[in-house]
Amino acid sequence: MATHFVINNRFIVRSSVLAACAFAALFLAQCSGGGDSAIFVKEPLPYSQDALVPYISADTMGFHYDKHYAGYVKKANALAKGMGYAGKTVEAVIQMTAGDVSKTAIFNNAAQAWNHAYFFKCLKPGGGGAPEGILAEMIDATFGSFVDFKEVFLTAAKDQFGSGWVWLVLDEGKLAVVTGANADTPLAHGLIPLFTVDVWEHAYYLDYQNRRVDFVKTVLDNLANWDFVADQLEKAQPSKE
Repeated sequence: MATHFVINNRFIVRSSVLAACAFAALFLAQCSGGGDSAIFVKEPLPYSQDALVPYISADTMGFHYDKHYAGYVKKANALAKGMGYAGKTVEAVIQMTAGDVSKTAIFNNAAQAWNHAYFFKCLKPGGGGAPEGILAEMIDATFGSFVDFKEVFLTAAKDQFGSGWVWLVLDEGKLAVVTGANADTPLAHGLIPLFTVDVWEHAYYLDYQNRRVDFVKTVLDNLANWDFVADQLEKAQPSKE
């Protein structure tokens, strides 16, 4: 079943899924056989819950990490129990359930768990500013400049109707800004995720109320972990050997 995803504010149709994912280390498949073992695990935060103050409050991070994210992990495990996913990675479960209306609940919770774990890694205290190296060069080549990239990213965040995510991805070797509603994720569309900002209201409402774009701009300016993003880009590049 084909699915829709937005790239640079244009709808595209994707029916392929990633054959392999470079980010399996984000989760551990804790399955020793049988359907009762937990597939999904709650990743530890790379920093304390108050480490992103004043840009993201400890209250917001506490609700986001310990309530929303933890809830997705718990519900994903409950829904996947006994469904034959033992021994599968989280990425594989996402790809197996994407577009299958009979498995929408599993996909939503699995994808939300994965998306959140990835988002938390895209942030760091003292982050923000402009990236360097190959990532910077590719951003300049694709968008014209880092300033232009930020404008595209912020516009995508503003135009995303309702809850969802804004991503910088690798699409057949080229950078693109994409948005996805609700739990949608690049993993379901053959795209390689590099950077994301959660634009569900629970990610920002306590601190920014309805000012979503201000939240996303604050992340880009002060919290974006471009070192992590550069590492993901490097892993996604074809081997030179």
